[in-house]
Amino acid sequence: MWEEVETAPPPGSKEEDVKGSRLYRKESLKFHPCGSDMPITRFAAVLVLFSTVAMGTVVEETYSDFTEEDQTPQLDYKSDNAAAWCTDPFWCHSVRLTNGEATCYSPRGGRYRSTLGTRCEMKCDRGYRLLGRSSIRCLPTRRWSGTAFCRKMRCRVLHLIPHGRYTCTRGFEVDSRCDFTCSPGYRFEGEHSRTCLSGGSWSGAQPVCTGEPKESASISAAAALFADMDPPRIKCPPSRLKAAEPGKLTAVVTWDPPVVSDTADKSLEVTLVGQEPGTEFKEGPNIIRYKVYDQARNRAGCKFIVRIEVRRCPTMSAPLHGYVTCTSDGNNYGATCEYRCDGGYELRGVSRRVCQFSGDWDGEPPRCEPLEIKADVKTLGALLDQFYEKRRLLILSAPDLSDPDYQLQNIMIQKSDCGLDLRRITLIELLGSPPKETGRIKESPLESDVIEGLRQAFRISRLYFSMVLLDERGVDRERFITPMSSEELFAYTDDVLLEEEERERLELNREFCD
Repeated sequence: MWEEVETAPPPGSKEEDVKGSRLYRKESLKFHPCGSDMPITRFAAVLVLFSTVAMGTVVEETYSDFTEEDQTPQLDYKSDNAAAWCTDPFWCHSVRLTNGEATCYSPRGGRYRSTLGTRCEMKCDRGYRLLGRSSIRCLPTRRWSGTAFCRKMRCRVLHLIPHGRYTCTRGFEVDSRCDFTCSPGYRFEGEHSRTCLSGGSWSGAQPVCTGEPKESASISAAAALFADMDPPRIKCPPSRLKAAEPGKLTAVVTWDPPVVSDTADKSLEVTLVGQEPGTEFKEGPNIIRYKVYDQARNRAGCKFIVRIEVRRCPTMSAPLHGYVTCTSDGNNYGATCEYRCDGGYELRGVSRRVCQFSGDWDGEPPRCEPLEIKADVKTLGALLDQFYEKRRLLILSAPDLSDPDYQLQNIMIQKSDCGLDLRRITLIELLGSPPKETGRIKESPLESDVIEGLRQAFRISRLYFSMVLLDERGVDRERFITPMSSEELFAYTDDVLLEEEERERLELNREFCD
């Protein structure tokens, strides 16, 4: 909703400058964004008011004695949800002025920087020039009334003085100081240094070197120095491609230095931009640049590319009921992968494979096959030793084959064989009573002493239906006296018995059962 309030003039403005403005009124309008009872005509009038006051003035300036570098402005996006702006005060995007500062004044208070009606004053850091609007406002359209960015300022390039030279601390940037010197035999007249000012001009005046050299050799050298207008020549070594070293993602590369020459100078200053030869280079293209200067500061350059290629094999897949661990980056040349099987499974085939330079793995992929369980053992200990720390046991007991709970549970288990196998669960069935009592693991019968040992060790009754779930160490973890669906049984197993690493492998192989 909107209400009439008294509005103060903007900070820093004079009262006589703003009293006639539509911004400074005793009876102006204040916007309450969450209201909904504002008349349409009044809302339109306020929109016109905000659109009018949001117009800024573009400041046009010219500089004839410096050059500029572009700096792209950046916006920090805070909230794009138009429906949530009643609770989120970010009506417009937050303003961020690169290489500058945005000082904002909001109708809602100092801690709000992008609400409707917020005004931001834009100011660049020292050495930068503001291009665009010096003041912007947040409009009802959720946009700012203008843009601004800061460009780096530079002073013009100083001319060489006859019979002299200069060196600068920061090139031709703002606050850089250039010191002048004269050649031997010449006198210095004027200021010894000049500074690039914030306005883009140099301080002081250009000095001069006067007089005659004492020796003719000095005259010839100075004349040759200042008459040299030709840049030197430089030739870089050719670009090169090298494969990464075995088991690594880098390679050591060396090259000969570039060949340089000049028409006037024999001594040239060569600078390398990039990595030194004989160091390790990373995968991908690496640009190497050389620059050369003669005594007259004429410059030339060249570049070449050192590309490191990492040869790779296809990504290694873990076998079903197993997992794989690899060195280095997993599938790069020289990487070694080792295969392991889950508990209750044995590895058939090679246990280790290496990625070759050709991009293929050596050997054939192995398989993880179930352990061969011997059901014809004579004692309970001999039976349980085969499962210790390898597989879990689900012992199902029923009075006889006609028991309705057993028949229902048997149907559900037959449909969940794959899920039991993925969770390393082996089913043992105990049915009936002596002398017709039977026990079996799948189709393999158990000895009567082993059956009795299971009932005594885990207190399993012959009188009613029950199931006992044992973990890998043979510990009784849960008992069920009614039939359980596979979903309920698997949910309990996954939450209580499986480690995090085993859960991850289960997720990878779940589609195998589907």
